[in-house]
Amino acid sequence: MMRRVSVHLENWLALIPFRISRNTWDDFPCVVCEIEQDGRIGRGESLGVYYLDDTDRSMLAQIDSVRAELAAGADRNALLKLLPPGGARCAIDAALWDLEAQLSGKSAWQMAGVTTDPIETVFTIGLEAEPEEMGARAAAAKQLTLFKVKLNNDRPVERIAAIRTARPDARLVVDVNEGWEFAQLEDAAPRLAELGVSMIEQPLKRGQDEELAGYKSPLPICADESCQHAGELEHIARRYQMINIKLDKCGGLTHGLELAAAARKLDLGIMVGCMGGTSLSMAPMHVLAHKADFVDIDGPLLLKNDRLGGFIYDRGMVSLPPKPFWGF
Repeated sequence: MMRRVSVHLENWLALIPFRISRNTWDDFPCVVCEIEQDGRIGRGESLGVYYLDDTDRSMLAQIDSVRAELAAGADRNALLKLLPPGGARCAIDAALWDLEAQLSGKSAWQMAGVTTDPIETVFTIGLEAEPEEMGARAAAAKQLTLFKVKLNNDRPVERIAAIRTARPDARLVVDVNEGWEFAQLEDAAPRLAELGVSMIEQPLKRGQDEELAGYKSPLPICADESCQHAGELEHIARRYQMINIKLDKCGGLTHGLELAAAARKLDLGIMVGCMGGTSLSMAPMHVLAHKADFVDIDGPLLLKNDRLGGFIYDRGMVSLPPKPFWGF
């Protein structure tokens, strides 16, 4: 068995500048891997993990480094040993899932033992200069009722209060992206709970979260940057109540499913998140989303344009397109 492996770079423009506590994106560069076998082509996309120094070009180089093994027939399990967790492995893994589905006649959802039912995603509200601007963003998204709000150390409670005033009906989770010190978490968490927030994601810096081990939070705290793969779960379970599984971080759906199963054994809640991207990035995340408590796969809504034939986003629900797009 021989395959043809190709890889190329793409860049997708943001609808508006997307800002978090430590970065702003005007566009989303990504790598796309394609693997052809017996007339079928599997595709996978990844943006990588910016804070782990993934770039589109470094991911391209990593994929090139294992091109011979992939061409010779390396499967998803072999891939786990060929490359470490990260964006390059994620793109290849997605392409292999897509290819396997096409060759086997079973969808990726069937292979994972989940349905293809629509999934509810959060809609992300990025940081704006003033709390009122973020309230206005929530008010404008009147057909959506579940928001993930980006916060930093500048008036976080006031920002949530502005959103709550604008949208008293909305369900809210917040993502601090390592932007707080422990004292700010202690101060803000009770007030955010009073405002109806359901969860706080990654309040403290990775590797600087020792104080969480003895902290009784009024809200579940979710590890994102602090949890990259299954090897970190034992440490996480002593400090957090949830993890955010991003396939770009853990290196693809194959390990993502293993990570989700291991997290449940430790009684951890699960969020499935994304680094952004088109529907091609979201597709394997939609599979994993069926095993999650919260889902953040709104990447295409942050872009000026999505990939043709991609997922259908309607009032917060994400549905498969009518024609096969990925994983069939």
